[in-house]
Amino acid sequence: MQRFNKLKSIPAYLPIINIDTDMIIPKQFLKTIKRTGLGKNLFFEMRYDDQGSFIKDFILNQEPFNKSRILITGKNFGCGSSREHAPWALLDFGITCVISSSYADIFYNNCFKNGILPIVLDEEKIKAISEYSNRKEEIEVNLESQKIIFGNNEIKFELDSFKKKCLLEGLDDIALSLEKTDKIICFENNLKNLKPWIFND
Repeated sequence: MQRFNKLKSIPAYLPIINIDTDMIIPKQFLKTIKRTGLGKNLFFEMRYDDQGSFIKDFILNQEPFNKSRILITGKNFGCGSSREHAPWALLDFGITCVISSSYADIFYNNCFKNGILPIVLDEEKIKAISEYSNRKEEIEVNLESQKIIFGNNEIKFELDSFKKKCLLEGLDDIALSLEKTDKIICFENNLKNLKPWIFND
């Protein structure tokens, strides 16, 4: 998993509430277990018409937002089913930070496991930041200091210290397990001595 520290980007503003995981990545694209290749199908039904052509009015189809790495959204983002393909699709598109006033719990936790920083802010602060999307100006997200910097302003955001550590160090669930390799080997060796019959073929 890529480490997350600082990020600068023109944010894309998608002010729709209750965007569920089926809107993020529809069910017909869930056949793969690969984390790559899903970005082209992100927000599929909002990005493409019935002929498969881009819908020009959709923000992620427009310059410079088609290269945005920060997505500002309405409340309750990522609700619906628990599919991990949703953060995979966002990440494959290039989005590594989402800003919303609230998230579905499973989606929120899945973001951290895939290197995406989901930031929770109140509506007034989101409104202030969204103006930089309208003006097509960059904002900066600094994870270490837990700040969003825009113009001469900055906003602090709250974050669980363990989740912050995982993003800063690029640790997913597998990497966290590998950090405990010595303890796992020690446990297995002790178990072999105490219960050798478990390991017999």
